[in-house]
Amino acid sequence: MLLRLVSRSTACDQLRLIRGSLRRSLVTISSDEVVYSDHGDPRKVLHRVSRNLPSELGAGQVLVRMLAAPINPADINMIQGVYPVKPQLPAVGGNEGVGEVVEVGSSVSDLRRGDWVIPSFSGWGTWKTYAVCGASEMTRIPSDIPLISAATVAVNPCTAYRMLKDFEELSEGDVVIQNGANSGVGQAVIQIAAKLSLKTVNIVRSRPDLDSLVHTLKSLGATHVVTDEFVRTPEMQELMRSLPKPKLGLNCVGGKQVADILKYLEKKGSLVTYGGMSKQPLMVPTGSLIFNDVKVRGYWMTEWNKQHKNTNEMQEMWQFIGNVIRSGHLKAPVHSLVPFEQFSDAVANSMEPMTTKKQILVMDRTLVK
Repeated sequence: MLLRLVSRSTACDQLRLIRGSLRRSLVTISSDEVVYSDHGDPRKVLHRVSRNLPSELGAGQVLVRMLAAPINPADINMIQGVYPVKPQLPAVGGNEGVGEVVEVGSSVSDLRRGDWVIPSFSGWGTWKTYAVCGASEMTRIPSDIPLISAATVAVNPCTAYRMLKDFEELSEGDVVIQNGANSGVGQAVIQIAAKLSLKTVNIVRSRPDLDSLVHTLKSLGATHVVTDEFVRTPEMQELMRSLPKPKLGLNCVGGKQVADILKYLEKKGSLVTYGGMSKQPLMVPTGSLIFNDVKVRGYWMTEWNKQHKNTNEMQEMWQFIGNVIRSGHLKAPVHSLVPFEQFSDAVANSMEPMTTKKQILVMDRTLVK
């Protein structure tokens, strides 16, 4: 079953009623959670449980009602046990999602009822309906952006923004080349780059619905969209000669596609790896290092967040991303809204090869129709 969002005003009215009942007592509140007790195939090890929340809030705690949470590749890897972050088992699935603060403890001053919040670190476990947690575990985000944008803002748009900002000084008209361009990060790179007046060369895998995908990416602002097969043709060389040499290459695939990007990168340019979907080692030609002096770097949003919590850089990032979302220049990824209780279907769909739709769990049917 797929869902669509109701109006913001209707949702707010419903939340006010819920907050009123919750303030009277927490003892009757239970949280439905999607958990795993062992690492393995997410389609087999995930199950749904219900547990009662504490009857009272601690002074520094908040009660959060989760609204929506996506299923990302990192979530799947974490459940499989192959991700660097390994929460203590049993664990709740999900690293990303948005919730609303329903109640705050007596000493909490930086969060208020009604604030929209996201987890401050990986492994928090967003696939649940409610949580009582320390206020420091939450980061407030703009609440005047669409719900699905808020639910998917912490990982992909932030990763895209930081990679475009932190590795090379890019100016209007500069070129960025990336593989995995139809991924969540890839789509965010396209949109943010377009807002910054940068050109993008976007590599995707060949597929039956290629024309539709090319149309989608170009509608987001992609300058060029090519296949991984086209990259190795004389026509690709001709295309790249018509453009300034890319200063920045972004890789989430690995294997031979790394060599394909490095072939076109400007001398002393940067190749930044943030994923490894092919599960193959990076193929870095010796000549790219010796004769072109390229920089091969890695990026992990989780580590950046740890080092920059409550800094000016983080505030500037949220301001920029909030503004581009409000202006319509950064849209939520192509997605399917799935009722929370149908999590198993959403997980299975997220693991299909060459999937283009982000599966997003919606915790409360009253927020959708």
